[in-house]
Amino acid sequence: MNKALICGLTAALLVTGACSSASTPPAAKTTATPPPATAAATQPTAPAADTAGAQDFTLVNATGVEIDKVYIAPHSSDDWEEDILGQDTLPDGQKVDIKFNRAEKAALWDLRVEDSKENSIEWENLNLLEISKLTLHYKDGKATAVAE
Repeated sequence: MNKALICGLTAALLVTGACSSASTPPAAKTTATPPPATAAATQPTAPAADTAGAQDFTLVNATGVEIDKVYIAPHSSDDWEEDILGQDTLPDGQKVDIKFNRAEKAALWDLRVEDSKENSIEWENLNLLEISKLTLHYKDGKATAVAE
């Protein structure tokens, strides 16, 4: 796998929120029907070959704080639309599988995460055709992401 360090910071994730226990997150950003991405269980599982999208990846929270919202949109889009975690959150040290519709064709995607106070960090131009795991870090006021 290709490893890269991707940096971007719009605001600091400073506050942790309460953990939610909703079991089925809703569909994510919709640029086509059906929706391109959904968040799956917090433990990665092997997707079925006939339903997996080429952009599927695992998002790992190693920021030190709880992520309240996750948005994913094609880089060409101007709209984040819906939080793919729904009522769930992504605690520090946890991971979530992000699943895309098999018909989705876009390679470059933008990612936005927010804490419970809407402080946000964004990463742009993530080539999800080459990324299977994205680990988010936040230390000393700097946000980074390691792509595998």
